Amino acid sequence: MKNARIVLTSTTVFTALICPELVNAQGPSKITLEQAIQLALKHNHTLQAARTTIPQSQAAEITANLRPNPTFFVDWEYLPLFTHPQSETIAQYLQGSTEGDIGLSYLVERGHKRARRLEAARNATAVTRSQVEDNERGVAFQAGSLFINAQLAKSTLDLAERDLRSFQQTVAISEVQRKDGSLSENDYLKIKLQLVQFQNDVQQALLSKAQALSDLRQQLGYETVPANYDVEGEFEYQPVAITLEEMQAKALRNRPDLRAAVLGVTAADSQYALARANAKQDFTVSGNYSHSNGISGATFSFSIPLAIFDRNQGNIAQTRVAIRQAEEQKMAAQGQVFTDVRDAYEALQASAQIARLYKSSYLEVAEKSREISEYAYHRGALALLDFLDAERSYRAAQLAYRQAVATYLTALEQLRQAVGTRELL
Repeated sequence: MKNARIVLTSTTVFTALICPELVNAQGPSKITLEQAIQLALKHNHTLQAARTTIPQSQAAEITANLRPNPTFFVDWEYLPLFTHPQSETIAQYLQGSTEGDIGLSYLVERGHKRARRLEAARNATAVTRSQVEDNERGVAFQAGSLFINAQLAKSTLDLAERDLRSFQQTVAISEVQRKDGSLSENDYLKIKLQLVQFQNDVQQALLSKAQALSDLRQQLGYETVPANYDVEGEFEYQPVAITLEEMQAKALRNRPDLRAAVLGVTAADSQYALARANAKQDFTVSGNYSHSNGISGATFSFSIPLAIFDRNQGNIAQTRVAIRQAEEQKMAAQGQVFTDVRDAYEALQASAQIARLYKSSYLEVAEKSREISEYAYHRGALALLDFLDAERSYRAAQLAYRQAVATYLTALEQLRQAVGTRELL
């Protein structure tokens, strides 16, 4: 145990030295569902990494909007390498027998290439921005799902602790009954052995809650909440009055992946326009001053490639096909939106039906059966096995209801993700 304590202490010290923000994490000690989602959208590191693609794309716009650089050139020819004519001084030789040039050249772009490049880059940035928004949609759903898992684990732990306390009272009453002879030793031992199951349920619930909170913390950003944080909020079935048609209409307006697909068509169009612009041949103009054999002069030149073979046919054909590809992807994205919303809506309706059944009747029936069985057993009017069976039925109904609520709330989060907004009503 001493060695284990030393290892733990060393690990903690090492973590504090390397990542002090993880050890000294500051944040709310209790968070609601909406707070969890906002923390995830603000601090989730995977999402933060995805967001950097937007300024990267904006930097590409700067590059696309740049003009070509002019070219400066200078030369000095026929310099004496080892000797020069004895009849001339070095200065006379340099003046009369060498040649020097200095000048500038500039590539003139035709076909509005720079404007086309900038348009294509801006359209690519718009697609990137929508893709990042779609990442945000996924992060919000993951945070919501993990929050609901933590709520389920917390509710299950509360139930397990409450059942344990209740059964401990039963064990205490049974011990009194055993001592006064109204309960056999064998029945008392069976009840006491049953206590182990309740204690095991509590330990399993504690583990599930710890793991659920840990997974949620990772999604939120590990340093955003303290290690001993908890979740809070209502964990009950609450009906939502919505229609499939309303949700599909909202999804068409809000889904960022569909918006990215629509912008993808625009981006493909701009790439096609850029490819056509690149087919225009650029020309180069230059001017230079020359001094040769004691004579000064000026030279002006113009050059342009002859578009006989390469007229950028391949890129033009490729980008033309890419437009059709983008249009097909847009149609696929639109169909996916309708499919996602319908699937999520049907899952919500099915889970709502199950949750309603438990809340309207089964929970009450199981609780009354347990209360009657417990009352009858304590007064000797019910057999031990019947009492334990009622106890198990009650626990099973309570756990099933909690799982039904978690499934319903997760389906609600799934519908929010499918619609692309948290505002369903």
